[in-house]
Amino acid sequence: MAQTRVVDLAKELHVQPKEVVSALSEMGIHLRNYQAVTLDDATANALRKIVLNRLEAERAAAAAAAAASPAAPATTAAAPPKKPAEKKPAEKTKRPPAPTPPAAEAKPASPAPAPEVKEIELGDAITVRDLAEKLKTEASDVITRLVSMGHLATVTQTLSRDIAAKVAKQYGYSIKAAKAPAPAAEAPRRHTVQRRVVSRPLQPRPPVVTILGHVDHGKTTLLDAIRKTDVVSREFGGITQHIGAYQTEIQAQDGPKRITFIDTPGHAAFTQMRARGAQVTDIVILVVAADDGIMPQTVEAINHARAAKVPIIVAINKVDKEDADATRTKQQLMEHGLVPEEWGGDTIVVEISALAKLGIDDLLEMITLVAEMEELRADPGAAVAGTVIEARVEKGRGPVATVLVQEGTLKAGDIVVANTSWGRLRAMSDDRGRRINKAGPATPVEIIGLNSAPMAGDRIEVVKDEREARDITDSRIQAEREHRAEEARPRVSLQDLFKQMEAGEVKELNLIIKADVQGSVEVLRESMNQVGSEGDEVRLELLHAGVGNIGESDIMLASASNAVVIGFNVRLDPKARRLAENEGIDVRLYNVIYELMDDVRAAMKGMLAPVFTERILGTAEVRATFRSPRGAIAGCMVTEGVVRRGSEVRVLRGKETVFTGKLSSLRHVKDDVREMAAGFECGIMLDGFSDYQEGDIIQSYVVEEVHRA
Repeated sequence: MAQTRVVDLAKELHVQPKEVVSALSEMGIHLRNYQAVTLDDATANALRKIVLNRLEAERAAAAAAAAASPAAPATTAAAPPKKPAEKKPAEKTKRPPAPTPPAAEAKPASPAPAPEVKEIELGDAITVRDLAEKLKTEASDVITRLVSMGHLATVTQTLSRDIAAKVAKQYGYSIKAAKAPAPAAEAPRRHTVQRRVVSRPLQPRPPVVTILGHVDHGKTTLLDAIRKTDVVSREFGGITQHIGAYQTEIQAQDGPKRITFIDTPGHAAFTQMRARGAQVTDIVILVVAADDGIMPQTVEAINHARAAKVPIIVAINKVDKEDADATRTKQQLMEHGLVPEEWGGDTIVVEISALAKLGIDDLLEMITLVAEMEELRADPGAAVAGTVIEARVEKGRGPVATVLVQEGTLKAGDIVVANTSWGRLRAMSDDRGRRINKAGPATPVEIIGLNSAPMAGDRIEVVKDEREARDITDSRIQAEREHRAEEARPRVSLQDLFKQMEAGEVKELNLIIKADVQGSVEVLRESMNQVGSEGDEVRLELLHAGVGNIGESDIMLASASNAVVIGFNVRLDPKARRLAENEGIDVRLYNVIYELMDDVRAAMKGMLAPVFTERILGTAEVRATFRSPRGAIAGCMVTEGVVRRGSEVRVLRGKETVFTGKLSSLRHVKDDVREMAAGFECGIMLDGFSDYQEGDIIQSYVVEEVHRA
């Protein structure tokens, strides 16, 4: 049985191969790659009929359209379809030279050369699918062209303007720059979500409560007591490493009520994370230990809560300890403007013990009371607006983000945009890990489906389709790229340039940081900037900071830039480990941020210019001089310490130093020796010096460097 290739059949029928592939699709045969496909006789014959019938129909339609434009409508209605199909193409070729007089009618035929001057608009980036639509062809055909050019791409992959222009030229299109007022129009929605005014009544929503306070004052333990789960045991060192959002249901007098909690880290290094927690909150619980009282980070937490203009409930914790003094703590609160209600002020103060679970019910009752006074309401039917609380990359799941919905109802399957990240939500789960399909206002959810991990604090919103999501994120990426380019060009004056040249080489400690969540990346970035500002002689360069395990690309970047790789709560991939060993890259993994910061400070101190000191080994007195084929030799007696071959030496003549150099040869009788001790005679040769005189003192010493602490 003869076999016919798709390409050969297309040549036989004088059509493009994609026409044959399209006919195969009508027969229910779908091909991804037709080059190596062969057809049997029956299939080939069937394809011939389909393609020929399609060509016949196209010719008939073209003939009917051509007859309708210059002729009367009546003739086209009565004209048989087959005869014009045979005659019209011939008339079409003869028509331009023959009827010259009617110039007005020749003008309508001018669209004929349009295929030669085809134009498309291209922006800075375009997906393969959108490019195929502009070129009026199949996406598979565009992908084939890209492969022939050496570019592997999928239908949804974004192409640069240059590559898209090369593909378009192969189809006979010229390129026209796309008009770009769109990004400026889109800019407002990047920062704020427009809240629409609706006529329907708003519905009550759960309060969002943030727990703030000094490190180790019991914030996570309090949340543990409220949720009746063990959160603290999962934190390294008992310190919260990144933000988590949780929702709990309590039994109030008027029925069950829900409260959303945000647990922010309490160490001073996490200042920005704690401030971000206050931005999305309705009520702040300020945890103060009764035995410690007000601490520096407690004052910082008070300032954050006041800046957010949210009510503060003070929880005096650890009241069950022997050295607890709640009265002293209340007096300290008054010094910072928080006057308890029992002392005539307006600050609610509750005495609790999170560990012993004392006073927890009173605290929850106060939260519900304040929430009722605040009249917290939202519209579940409004456009979705929310905030990314945390984001990370998990193996097998990809980018995962914790989102607090603030307006509207977020649903699985929605297409969302969070700054430069976008995607269709494949799955949503609550704080207990249970799969859910929708989340209303003040509900924390974990979402999967974004193309990259967003930044903690990014606003999240729902868009109508993928194209709008790509347009928004592409314009934001371009804006960020331009912003970074502006920041990368420092404005240097001649005076600053002279200072840099005068100072000599500026030493750098290059770092690459990978962390488990985006919040930790932000904190480490700020902490590194603070450490870098502590010294003037060493500049700290953060080359890259990202989310996820340490991979081969991180090691290659470190190898190219002579950097140290630091991982925080992440692992080193096996391939990356082997590459690091081969390249000699220093990779450090940490679980607690304080250890990381201490090591970085120590590394910076080690890079400071060391202090050099001289240590005198010994002295020898010249007693005689000799000549040899190798040069002048000083016959010496070692008078003090030792004289060592290879050490630094200086020749002293009276109080004057006549030579400084290196001791190249040391002999005792006829033997070469490494060193000679006091009381022994020896022969000494120095590099570059031969003018010895009896009585000269040769001093042997070494230069040692002492690193600054």
